[in-house]
Amino acid sequence: MASLRQRTRRRPGTGGKGRYYRIEVRPTARFVSYRLHDVGRGGHTKRLAGKRSSGSWDTKSWLILKSDAHVKTRTLMIDNPVAKTALKGIRGPIRHYKGDIFRAKPRRNVPEASKPTAAQRRARARNIKKAQRARWR
Repeated sequence: MASLRQRTRRRPGTGGKGRYYRIEVRPTARFVSYRLHDVGRGGHTKRLAGKRSSGSWDTKSWLILKSDAHVKTRTLMIDNPVAKTALKGIRGPIRHYKGDIFRAKPRRNVPEASKPTAAQRRARARNIKKAQRARWR
């Protein structure tokens, strides 16, 4: 007879049997939606971007293929040079949390009140001009 107790679903990454190591950079509560980007060689490194309620996007976490990294004394060491350059946005050691999940700090945290920065304004102006030129052709 089957047990009447229903087991709760195990959260992704907590079992330790997945294909990727997850490096959490920012907490989930700050974001309202997500998008996954493939970075570098196909399927090796992925960036999970989160959208804030203000509309701005930021990196929530990174997914690194297990063959591209190894764990050494509760710290994740990246072996793949391509993945290593993609993770330049991480500051300090990548510490083990649980299962396949690791935690790290972002390189810098620009407060939302000071956004858009001067560089973001210049980039936006360039993109608008580019779109206008394409439309006028």
